[in-house]
Amino acid sequence: VLRDLLAEGGPVPSVRLTRIFRQAQQSGVVTNAHRINAGTPPLTAGLDDFFLFVEEDTEAAGRLTVDVAARRVPARFGLDPRRDVQVLTPMHRGPAGAGALNGLLQQEITPPRPGLPEKRFGGRIFRVGDKVTQIRNNYDKGANGVFNGTVGVVVGLEPEEQRLTVRTDEDEEVPYDFSELDELTHAYAVTVHRSQGSEYPCVVIPVTTSAWMMLQRNLLYTAVTRAKRLVVLVGSRRALGQAVRTVSAGRRFTALDHRLAGKV
Repeated sequence: VLRDLLAEGGPVPSVRLTRIFRQAQQSGVVTNAHRINAGTPPLTAGLDDFFLFVEEDTEAAGRLTVDVAARRVPARFGLDPRRDVQVLTPMHRGPAGAGALNGLLQQEITPPRPGLPEKRFGGRIFRVGDKVTQIRNNYDKGANGVFNGTVGVVVGLEPEEQRLTVRTDEDEEVPYDFSELDELTHAYAVTVHRSQGSEYPCVVIPVTTSAWMMLQRNLLYTAVTRAKRLVVLVGSRRALGQAVRTVSAGRRFTALDHRLAGKV
C-alpha cells in the first residue's frame, strides 16, 4: 500500500533521498546500506565498522558466526555479547539458521554451571543469563502486557516455585510459571524478519548458500540497517552476491494508485 501511495506520479507527494551527507559518508554501515539498496556489492575491506569473514562451508560458517558474536567482537570492540551483539539470520532452519545458532551461542555465552538450576522445556534449556524473546502477545503479563518480540534476560529460576523471571529491555521483571515457557524462545540469534523495527549496536549476519531462496536484497538491507555501530557478515561471497542481485518477487499488485489517481 505504501509503495502505491508513493509511486512516481501517484497521488501523494514524495521525496527520495539519494545523497549520503558527509557525516554519514564516514560510516561504512550507512555507505554499504545505500550500496546494497542500489544493487551494488558492499565494500568489505578498509572499513572499521563493516567486515566480511569468508567461509564457504555452511556448517563452518555457522560455527564462525558463533565465534565472531560470542568472542571476537566482544574482545575487539568491548561489546557485551548478550546486550550489544545480535545475530540475524535469513532463516530459522539449517546449520546457520536461528535455531541451530541459538543452541551454539547459548553454550558459549550461558553454559551450564555446577550448582545452578536450569529448566528443560520443549526441547530448550533455560538458564539464568539466557537472552530470550516473547513469541506471542500476553496482555495479562507485566504492568501493561508483554508483546510479541519483547526481548529480555532470564534473571531468576526457582525450581521449587516452578517459576522463571525475565528482566525485559524496558527494565521490567516479569515472572513466568514453568507451564508458560512455550511463550519464550532464545534470542541470541533471530531471523531478519523478526528483527524488523529493532536496532542493535552490532549485528552479525551469516550469509550462506544453504539459505539460497531467502538471499534477497531487501532482506540483506534490512539486516544491515538494524546496526547502529557495527556490521559483520560471515559466509560465502557467492551467497552475498546473490543477495545483492536478487530483488524480491513478493510485490503486491493492489491497483490502489490507479484507484486514487485524480481523487487526492
